[in-house]
Amino acid sequence: MTEYDEAIKLTGPDDQGRYTGTLSDDWAIGGAVNGGLLMSLATAATAACSTSADGHADPLTYSGVFLSPGTAGEITAYPQILRTGRSMTTAEVRTTQRVDGIEVERSRALLTLGDLDRYAEPVLKSEPAPDMPGPEDCPSAADAPPTPLTGSGFLKRFDLRLDPATVGWAIGRPSGKGEMRGWLKLADERDFDATSLLMALDAFPPVSFDLGSQGWVPTVEFTGYVRAVPAPGWLCMRLSTSTVTGGLLEEDAQIWDSTGRLVAHSRQLASARFPS
Repeated sequence: MTEYDEAIKLTGPDDQGRYTGTLSDDWAIGGAVNGGLLMSLATAATAACSTSADGHADPLTYSGVFLSPGTAGEITAYPQILRTGRSMTTAEVRTTQRVDGIEVERSRALLTLGDLDRYAEPVLKSEPAPDMPGPEDCPSAADAPPTPLTGSGFLKRFDLRLDPATVGWAIGRPSGKGEMRGWLKLADERDFDATSLLMALDAFPPVSFDLGSQGWVPTVEFTGYVRAVPAPGWLCMRLSTSTVTGGLLEEDAQIWDSTGRLVAHSRQLASARFPS
């Protein structure tokens, strides 16, 4: 079993429809388990619930909020099917952890599930992948100087390489353009699937770093779309932002697979701190 499959492994459902898993510091940044992994785990529970109820398995949309940081330890997912039609299933899912004997909610989301193959063709319009050097010509995050970010367990789970044209922030020279590009693979060589694409959408360093932000950049709200099951190989990613006011910014992420097909995209509202 790969590291990722182990991280989202679930047992259940129990007699109350709950699924349980275990979060690990191996997927944490700064003491909190990455929200992308939490989204993938919640989606896996929802897909299992959906298919057991004669619903659909592939995530098409995920719209959620993070209510408190996930930490290492047992986590419970509560998926609920709201409606199942011929082509799509709508569901809600909550995740919780017990803290000092009290159940604390970590995330809540609405999902649309379906069959991605049904919507794969024809492609009438799609944004092309950005023009940038290949992975072999992009610096690896593994070669960066030690920092709380590069030393995190989460980043070690990936082979992440950044376009040299958008990596100035890593050496204290943010461009101010609010754009980041690069390549992504899982370190254990597992290929991405529809569910893990949600994690990939939240795997890059925050685009606010290219604007000079410092410290943790928590997500306020996240909406992601999965458009196709990715082909094996590297994912190409681009992050950008166009509006930053009062410490809030939107972060748009796009993912193309190794064939150049756009397979996922998202927008999140995030909070960031900038030098005064």
